Amino acid sequence: MENIQPQSFPTLSSHGKLFTFRKLLPFLGPAFIVSVGYIDPGNWATNIAGGSSFGYKLLWVLLLSNLMAILLQVLAAKLGIATGRSLAENCRENFAKPIVYFLWITATLAAMATDLAEFLGAALGFKILLNIPMFPAALIAGVAVFFFLWLKKFGHRSLETVIFLLVALVGIGYLVELFWAKPDWGAIGQNIFVPSIDSQSILVAIGMLGATVMPHNIFLHSDIVKSRLIPGNKEHNRNLLRFTKIDSVVALNLAWFINSAMIIMAAAVFFKNGIAVESIEQAHATLTPLLGTASSMIFGIALLSAGLSSATTGTMAGQSILEGFMHIRLSPFVTRLITMIPALVLIGLQVDTLQVLVLSQVVLSLQLPFTIVPLILFTRSKKLMGEFANKPWVNTLAYLIAAIVILLNGLLLYQTFGGKFTF
Repeated sequence: MENIQPQSFPTLSSHGKLFTFRKLLPFLGPAFIVSVGYIDPGNWATNIAGGSSFGYKLLWVLLLSNLMAILLQVLAAKLGIATGRSLAENCRENFAKPIVYFLWITATLAAMATDLAEFLGAALGFKILLNIPMFPAALIAGVAVFFFLWLKKFGHRSLETVIFLLVALVGIGYLVELFWAKPDWGAIGQNIFVPSIDSQSILVAIGMLGATVMPHNIFLHSDIVKSRLIPGNKEHNRNLLRFTKIDSVVALNLAWFINSAMIIMAAAVFFKNGIAVESIEQAHATLTPLLGTASSMIFGIALLSAGLSSATTGTMAGQSILEGFMHIRLSPFVTRLITMIPALVLIGLQVDTLQVLVLSQVVLSLQLPFTIVPLILFTRSKKLMGEFANKPWVNTLAYLIAAIVILLNGLLLYQTFGGKFTF
């Protein structure tokens, strides 16, 4: 990913009032681009599955995942600021070649799984809104994503602004959906803070974790934050990290609200009425008799916005991973064209899209340790990070997150091979 020239951004100074909105505004953006991956159609699939099957029971998973995501994304951004290199580039520079190749392959598989979910979601959005077959909807989605990638030629701010507007559209859409759904706020409050899980809900919970804490987002954030970096200007870069933390907290909490709204809506509308939702198309169709035509239309618009924006940023993440690990740079249009092929094949074979989306999130979850562990190893290193190295308490939290992810992945594999358990 290209670095923007330093003069494209104001220099952050310690003089005067540092945290004014006017000074903060030029440095907002990278976390909002990253946050799109946290509300992509893969999240829709796992959230609808979780809410319609288990009610409000899995809301606590989203809270836990969001807190984990904020810390990990801040660490990723800090790595890019402190070293001037992305996570993928740091892996290439600091690990032996066999490890680099292994990490590149796993990261690429995760990015492909993500991209599949995002592109399928964009195609579903066009299918729902235009009432056309899935394959032509996918072709239209491809053209639309090419248009968003083309916007990059006008500068990063143009793309960031469009992405922010699409995220805001998704958020507004679900705010309206919540108003119509009339959920049980008492049950919501209880299930956000009181964990509950069993052998029936573990697969969906793991998928939600994979959909919320996403490997390709960590790679992408460590790369795009470099556009705000001024090499050699320690004061600017130190203050840049402070603004980056604000950027991450605001953007990811917005994503958490949207994800929570998805589960709440599914629980209040589908679970409450005893409706087993087996596809996103069914969720859309079922909203019409339950909440009215306007609700189903808003659902389709929000899905299309999420799919298009995430498919665009997913392409950027794939570029970052390929360039960082292998020093191979492809045009984003070529990357997008290549990654469209698996989605078009699945659509042509008429595969169950909801199952594909849910399973794609499980793939992401299984890859997470191979992204989190290198990130922690690098950001705790004083030799590599200097004054930006993690504090001991940050390392402790990061170790805890890694342990939780590995434990949950182990439970998933245990169940996959026939194991049973109850919490």
